[in-house]
Amino acid sequence: MSAPTGPFQVASVDYRAAFDALRAVRDTVFVQEQQVPVELEIDATDPRCRHVLARDGGGRPIGTARLDPEGRIGRMAVLRDWRARGVGSALLHALLRVAREDGLDRVSLHAQAGAIEFYRRHGFSPLGGRFMEAGIEHQAMQLQFDRPLAVEDREAAIATTTAIILAARRRLWIHSRELDPGLYDQPGVIEALRRFGTAGVGGEARILLHDATAAQRAHAPLIGLAQRLSSVFAFREVEDPVDRACPSAFIANDAGGYYFRALGHRFDGETQRDARARARQLCDSFDLAWERARPCSELRALGL
Repeated sequence: MSAPTGPFQVASVDYRAAFDALRAVRDTVFVQEQQVPVELEIDATDPRCRHVLARDGGGRPIGTARLDPEGRIGRMAVLRDWRARGVGSALLHALLRVAREDGLDRVSLHAQAGAIEFYRRHGFSPLGGRFMEAGIEHQAMQLQFDRPLAVEDREAAIATTTAIILAARRRLWIHSRELDPGLYDQPGVIEALRRFGTAGVGGEARILLHDATAAQRAHAPLIGLAQRLSSVFAFREVEDPVDRACPSAFIANDAGGYYFRALGHRFDGETQRDARARARQLCDSFDLAWERARPCSELRALGL
């Protein structure tokens, strides 16, 4: 069977009105595919939860998730043929909006072991050790709103950067010394940037470097991607002494997400997914430096 194509939509739904659609997805994924006993999959909490449902272009249900009154996300399920197509991310973002609208200051979940990295990319942090639930290994995770989360190592930096890119609507700002080997050359980050560049929404990514020559010598894969998508990605190199003396680096998007590193040659820093004032502050300072910087025409002509 070929992979499905075309658009999908995610919306909040009334539990009783959408009961059959919700059950169709959850029965397929949890009961049939993962062999979760039906008596464990169905619980008394369902009617009290906020539910979101993804449908394909023909209106068929393809994914679902829920948020309980205590702020716990659960029953995240996407039909097999629609996985790795952004449906899970869209469901999660919809629930995070619901959580904020309900005034919650944090959300939590029990992630299946194979989905831990997915949730890390979306800003969730592990809590405690792993455990078994319904015969499947899980990890408790949490996301707290309106407070910066620490990014402490390269693995977290890659996950955070990927999440910021995937959450962008039309704009990305990247301030990097030399495209950070170990970060902007990682397959997951490059794939997220490729998806951003080919989304067809008129996107623009501005990349401000301190040393374009070093990135060129390293054959940074982002340069090759930018060549193929030159209408989306643009490079400039700082020249002003004040800008060159700035030690920090960051990535920010137009949805209020950012990942800031006070020392740009290190991975440790802080991130928030919905901090519009802080993200706007970073982008405003970026735009001033961008106007003073020189276009990197040599990167556009580089053959990799």
